[in-house]
Amino acid sequence: MRNPRIPEAAIKRLPVYLRLLEELMGERVTIVSSAELSEKTGFSPEQIRKDLAYFGAFGTRGVGYDTEVLSRRIRKILGLHRTVHAALVGAGNLGTALARYSLSKYKDVRIAAIFDSDWDKIGKQIQGVEISPMEDLIPMVRRLGVKIGIVTVPAPEAQKVANQLVEAGVEALLNFSPAKIRVSQDVYVQNIDLTIELQSLAYYTSVASGEDDAETKSRL
Repeated sequence: MRNPRIPEAAIKRLPVYLRLLEELMGERVTIVSSAELSEKTGFSPEQIRKDLAYFGAFGTRGVGYDTEVLSRRIRKILGLHRTVHAALVGAGNLGTALARYSLSKYKDVRIAAIFDSDWDKIGKQIQGVEISPMEDLIPMVRRLGVKIGIVTVPAPEAQKVANQLVEAGVEALLNFSPAKIRVSQDVYVQNIDLTIELQSLAYYTSVASGEDDAETKSRL
């Protein structure tokens, strides 16, 4: 498991740096400064240097970072120097869309197995990965060495699915289900509730602000 002294926010920024470094490598940029990384990512140069310092010394003062070396080291920190297998549970609309996007775009974290309880979906394929029955989840996840579980099932089924994935040896869960799941402390859980995200965005719309202002004025 990761070092608990390293902030979660710093770990989540590493993929942002990695994406930018790979873009720069594609443009044949060999050296990049923290100021240039700041300009392109929106994070301050001090924040970038601090994030990287958690994992060691990378750059040269007054020169910058070797893009290829830094990219390679961030990949290793994230565990992306080898393919990481994931399993997706729930081949509904959201699960299918996630699987198609991930399998067509990303090779580092690969969805190696997809599971569903609907027998009308069993045996069908998403981007070449066959949908398997829930009965096969634990043995398949163990056999494939899956370390990441993606949960896209209805809320009442989320905890049961999480328990099965953890029992099979999964070490991290990405939970899209609108339900709180409880697992042991050595399993990392990241919750993404799309409904809450969309509802919170409504606060920033001009329509919501206008209605709020109008309501406030009507009370005066």
